Amino acid sequence: MSFLSSMNISASALTATRLRMDVITDNIANSNTTRTANGEPYRRKYVVFGEKTNDRDFAAFFNRAQSVSGGVRVLQIGEDQSEFKFDYNPTHPDADENGYVRYPNVEVVQEMTDMMSAFRAYEANITALNTFKDMAIKTLEIGK
Repeated sequence: MSFLSSMNISASALTATRLRMDVITDNIANSNTTRTANGEPYRRKYVVFGEKTNDRDFAAFFNRAQSVSGGVRVLQIGEDQSEFKFDYNPTHPDADENGYVRYPNVEVVQEMTDMMSAFRAYEANITALNTFKDMAIKTLEIGK
């Protein structure tokens, strides 16, 4: 594994984690959105990560099997299909004939917990990137 591939791994993790934080922020922002373009309440979104590979042929696959992975990538942004929350409010414009309003399936406390987890992952990758940078500087100083 080369020095630059280590930096690429951290960079891919930073990009993926940033997208995860954006999705979490979108969930929190829409936690009370009772109507979207399709007429339903907002559905919670989540991010699915996967290993980043550049396998184009058998030789690349064989070489990768003997080394460290190439980082992380986003496989998909999915929608949580769990049930919506219901609240009795007959004066709400989106209330049904029984007076119940469907609210998004977003739990703000869970989203904040996920945000803290994503922030810690982002921090860890920044630390790793700074360590790689410091190692490069020290390596260049050896030649002086």
